Amino acid sequence: MQKGIGNHAVGDTFEGFMLIKEAKKGTASNGKPFLTLYFVDSSGEIDAKLWDASKEDEEIFTEEKVVKLVGDIHEFRGKAQMRIKSIRPAQVTDGVRVSDFLEKSPVDKDILQEQMMEAIFEMKNPNIQRIVRAFIKKYNEDLFIYPAASRNHHAYVSGLAHHIVSMLKIGRQLCDIYPELNKDLLYAGIILHDIGKLHELSGVVSTSYTLEGKLLGHISLMVTEIKEVADELKIEGEEVIILQHLVLSHHGKAEWGSAKPPLVREAEILHFIDVIDAKMNMLNRALEKTNPGEFTERLFALDQRSFYKPLFEE
Repeated sequence: MQKGIGNHAVGDTFEGFMLIKEAKKGTASNGKPFLTLYFVDSSGEIDAKLWDASKEDEEIFTEEKVVKLVGDIHEFRGKAQMRIKSIRPAQVTDGVRVSDFLEKSPVDKDILQEQMMEAIFEMKNPNIQRIVRAFIKKYNEDLFIYPAASRNHHAYVSGLAHHIVSMLKIGRQLCDIYPELNKDLLYAGIILHDIGKLHELSGVVSTSYTLEGKLLGHISLMVTEIKEVADELKIEGEEVIILQHLVLSHHGKAEWGSAKPPLVREAEILHFIDVIDAKMNMLNRALEKTNPGEFTERLFALDQRSFYKPLFEE
């Protein structure tokens, strides 16, 4: 079995198979075309430039293609990057499949499904529980295989469900500490807040943004759908409005994508739980690939900071 890209460091030479997650065309300062290729395997990802790309290269090296790569890993602007020495499409005789290169949730999807249902069983408000159950039933298959993002946090198979279940665990502990919190509202907000990403994102392989995702976004899509589902169930009243508000405000601020700031106690807590889990996921994945006594690569979603891994963590 080949050593994954996540187990390579700057200065190493990589030789093996990777999946092209994304391919972008560009033109160099000398007027010659090039491709920026984003490669992934089950251990991580890296990008590279294919200089002097021909028309044939543009047709061959496209999204969702597995390729055989040889390249050196160097550092560019604080981040690891591949310098390609040779590249070719994978062949049938190589015995590799696209699914071999997809990073998966550290928790099995069946366990994630079970843990999410446990939280729903704890709900006492029948209207809130019925709305949440309707969404789980409607999106049962995609919900447990989709990533939570195209990059950054929980960007892997079953990442969305992993994100939700991790947030539910945090929420359960906070409800024990602060019994004044409405557990039904908080749990429902956690489960529903990112389900709009099932429309916003294209899928598991080479995840990108759909037209709906680019023009409307997962928040507005979900706010509309909550009302539609409630109408189908003939549920109306304050619970529906507050569930919509929880989704609408979970990014916290207008500059972060929220049409409204959190104006309900559970909405405020939902926002912070979302931030905690997303940042911890990014940090943990970066630190896993970092040796004690060294810094991670610069993390774009964390203000381009590099984080230090203490020596005593050995």
